[in-house]
Amino acid sequence: MCQLLGLNANVPTDAMFSFCGLSERAVEHRDGFGIAFFEGVGMRVFQDAASARESKVAEFIRTYPIRSRNIVGHIRKATQGQVELANTHPFTRELWGRHWVFAHNGNLKDYAPHLHSHFQPVGSTDSERAFCWLMQEMHKAHARFPGIAELTLTLRELVPQIAAHGTFNLLLTNGDALWAHANTDLHYVERRHPFGVATLCDADLRVDFSQVTTENDRVVLLATQPLTANEQWTRFASGELLTFVDGSRYEVQAPAWPVL
Repeated sequence: MCQLLGLNANVPTDAMFSFCGLSERAVEHRDGFGIAFFEGVGMRVFQDAASARESKVAEFIRTYPIRSRNIVGHIRKATQGQVELANTHPFTRELWGRHWVFAHNGNLKDYAPHLHSHFQPVGSTDSERAFCWLMQEMHKAHARFPGIAELTLTLRELVPQIAAHGTFNLLLTNGDALWAHANTDLHYVERRHPFGVATLCDADLRVDFSQVTTENDRVVLLATQPLTANEQWTRFASGELLTFVDGSRYEVQAPAWPVL
């Protein structure tokens, strides 16, 4: 299946070390790649249907000074849809005057939700159909952006309805928060002061984060499988949906109903 990469931080953060590790996995996952990241309220997206190991776009990205508080990357191993640019993750849409970015790892069987005219897939993947349905249902549930806590509760209701059709590991961000769900493989690591040296699993490359951070920096990195060999990664529980804001887990409690 595909490989996911997500980053959420409280300050603009360089993700090239992690992207290099992810790119090494394109030997097996060679059906396209993409990376999307926010610069303020603006967003940049780079995609290619070629392997991240061979793509000229990927070669350019390795030299591009990406620094962002929210980043979503993806390398594809196709299960549904042709290998073409229209089927390359991450997918993007606009809702409530904000950019939204989505990437999926998995396979949804017999998934054909009813979609109204505003949110329609461009390509032919189950992933983009799921993204369009999420956008549609969030729009139906809230007239305007409801805030991170309320939106998290809405996603807790919507995501299981998609996951019932198969494997649904996802990353979703609007530049303010990063939502992540897993029912098979997804891991995260939290980086805090004092920062140390991290070594990639897939390449002979290491970074001493203490040399490029401050004591106030907070970073959460997510990946389908751990990218580094010497950090403490946490595996998502099956069916778990987590929200990350400013480089930390954002705890949301279900509303307490009054006792009558």
